[in-house]
Amino acid sequence: MYIKKIIISGFRNFKEVSIPFHEGVNAIIGHNNTGKSNLLRAIALVIGYNESRSLRTNDLFYETDIDILKQQSPRIKITLVLHRSKDEPLESAEMALFSGLMTDPALSEEAQLRYEFKLMEGQEDNYKADVAEATTAKEIWKIIDHDYFRLYKSYRSGGNAAAENKEVYKVLAQIDFQFLDAIRDVSHDLYAGYNPLLRDVLNFFIDYSIKNDDTKTEEEKKEELKSLRDSFIQQSGPLMQTLQNRLQDGKNVFLKYAVDTGATFNDAMPDFDGEVTENEMFAVLRMIIKYAAGIEIPATYNGLGYNNLIYMSLLLAKMQADSSITYLKRNAKVMSFLAIEECEAHLHPAMQYKFLQFLQDNNTKGHVRQIFITSHSTQIASAVKLDDLICLTTSELGKIDVGYPRVVFNMQDAGDVASKQYVQRFLDATKADMFFANKLIFVEGIAEELLLPVFARYLGMNLTDEHVLVVNMGGRYFSHFLKLFDTRNPNAINKKIVCLTDIDPSRKKKAMNEEYEFCYPYEYNKDTASYDYKHHADAEIGQYINHPNIRFYRQDVAYGKTLEYDLMRENSNCELLLTDSVANRAEIKAMMAEASAAGMMAKMKQSDANTRIKASVDQSGWNEDEKRKALLASRYLNSVSKGRNALELNVALMGNLEKPVADRKEFHVPQYIVDALTWLLS
Repeated sequence: MYIKKIIISGFRNFKEVSIPFHEGVNAIIGHNNTGKSNLLRAIALVIGYNESRSLRTNDLFYETDIDILKQQSPRIKITLVLHRSKDEPLESAEMALFSGLMTDPALSEEAQLRYEFKLMEGQEDNYKADVAEATTAKEIWKIIDHDYFRLYKSYRSGGNAAAENKEVYKVLAQIDFQFLDAIRDVSHDLYAGYNPLLRDVLNFFIDYSIKNDDTKTEEEKKEELKSLRDSFIQQSGPLMQTLQNRLQDGKNVFLKYAVDTGATFNDAMPDFDGEVTENEMFAVLRMIIKYAAGIEIPATYNGLGYNNLIYMSLLLAKMQADSSITYLKRNAKVMSFLAIEECEAHLHPAMQYKFLQFLQDNNTKGHVRQIFITSHSTQIASAVKLDDLICLTTSELGKIDVGYPRVVFNMQDAGDVASKQYVQRFLDATKADMFFANKLIFVEGIAEELLLPVFARYLGMNLTDEHVLVVNMGGRYFSHFLKLFDTRNPNAINKKIVCLTDIDPSRKKKAMNEEYEFCYPYEYNKDTASYDYKHHADAEIGQYINHPNIRFYRQDVAYGKTLEYDLMRENSNCELLLTDSVANRAEIKAMMAEASAAGMMAKMKQSDANTRIKASVDQSGWNEDEKRKALLASRYLNSVSKGRNALELNVALMGNLEKPVADRKEFHVPQYIVDALTWLLS
């Protein structure tokens, strides 16, 4: 069996949420304060991990609706739904463990464990009377904290009805749940064999080859192990006697103090005696790290990341020991779950990949039934399978949206299959950032990626402060990724998305089996007898015009072409655009100085490209200002290399922005980008 789903009500930032899980590794990701850690703690509460850590008022969801608070006292309710694994035999130990907690015993497919934390019986009416006259939520919460929280009590139940607590606790006693929180210093647990974790692991793995020798019967194993223990005691006996002899004279002096204090009444006299067992000898073992060069250092001298890895390997070893029927008989754990908060803590990227593989391998080998990890690491998010990701987002207090990439793609649809493969293949550490940002801007190339942050600054916006990420798709591959975020699918990840794309007018000769080729805006639809024309993204603009969380933006239909074209068209007198990498700086600067289109054409060099531009602009029917902007934009577009120019332009625009207002050169952000950022940040 495995945990199929958790239903949380009234716990911390969860007002009401249902989150499905799957067998294997569940990687819970998302930006800060979405409830990743609280989700792990909710699982821990139900299973009973570390119950000595009592709940506080702040663990209750902070309801602000006064009417709700007056109707009923705040309470926590968490339900774990466990389900039979695929092909799991009905007679398996796990099925037997949950037999009394099945929601439908006749089907034997699904069981429930429930945890509630609420006012004890008989106090609800008193609570309602005391909060009836309150006028604010804050006032009610003060009443709860001062007068009622001490009267809260936890309750457990399971199955279809409220199973008896003893049945639930019997099940919990056979579940091994290990939880590593984000703030952990494991050095002490690694230092010496007297530590319970290390001692238990050593005790399990001592004489491991004998304990796991399938060629021997249980009696033969028991006899051989007893022989080894007896031999150890015999070998250690002379050592203990030598120690006693060396203590003899000093002991007489030391024990005289006991006589003088009166500790020898009733003829009782303190002394020393004893024999050494393997368990006691573990206390003198210290974990060290051996290097190939022959250096040996205590484990406590290692870095936190290294020790975290060693500690977690010990923890998994202990979980293996605790589930061994041979070793623990009836006390063996039947199911084991591992939860790790911020599993990347103290690990550099390469070790994060390695650690994730380590967890997956241990799950595959059956050492752990199910693994839950939370992470802020793009390396973890990019390395884990899409099917393992659970993405939390939140737009308001108590409202948690949960996205499941594993069910977003319809695997019966060839297009979705291709999209999933594409996203998984290209979900590198850079693109994995999209899971952690609040809002996203998808762009086609490096120029937009470099320039959008500075454009936002010119508009009085800050993408960093708004947790907006610009994702360079390296082409027009938006559709693959948008399936992850299309909230018309209830399993999608809920984020606001803007897609910026070039309108790129193009044409091809009629009745010719040719590809569309680019054309300028002033050439569009000018020869419909000879050419077919089209704009890029017509379908997408229409498809997403009223979408709840996704929009497409592009340049003006009549005058636009690409980002570079629009930059010059809307800044036809701005020399900031003429960076060092612009191939025809002098020519374009001379064109800027001309007031008329004819004067500008006279400054243009002789070339086939320029001949086409001049002829097409002449025949466009546009007015003088439109022609002038079109000439400059066309010449500029043909003179820049996108990546280098964008980097230089970023520096130039930022330098201009940092000057006193009176000294700045005028610069206008292209209108389609203004519209996009305004919608995204509204």
